[in-house]
Amino acid sequence: MTTFDDREKAFENKFQHDEDLLFRIRARRDRLAGEWAADLMGLSGAEAEAYARQIVDTDIATLGPHDIRDKLCSDLHARGVDISDHRVEKQMAHFLDVAREQIHRA
Repeated sequence: MTTFDDREKAFENKFQHDEDLLFRIRARRDRLAGEWAADLMGLSGAEAEAYARQIVDTDIATLGPHDIRDKLCSDLHARGVDISDHRVEKQMAHFLDVAREQIHRA
C-alpha cells in the first residue's frame, strides 16, 4: 500500500466512526426527549418506555430534520399539554448536549 492508500483508509475509518457516534448521540437524544414527553403526558412504566422507543424509531425511519420535534409537539398537544413548539425545540437542544456528554463519557 502507498501512503495515499493508507491516508484514504484512515479517512474512511474516521468518517465511519464519526457517523456511528452521531447516530448513537441522536438515538440517545431521542430517547431522552421521549422519556421527557412521556412524563409530561402522564405516561409511566412500560407505556413511557414504549413511547420513548417509538420516538427513537421515528427518527430512524424518517429523513426530515424536524420529524421528532413535530411528533413530540403533535403528541403533547393531542394529550392536552400546553407547551410551545419553541419550548420543545429548546428541550431537544438541551437533550442533544446531554446525550453528547453521556456518549463521550461511555
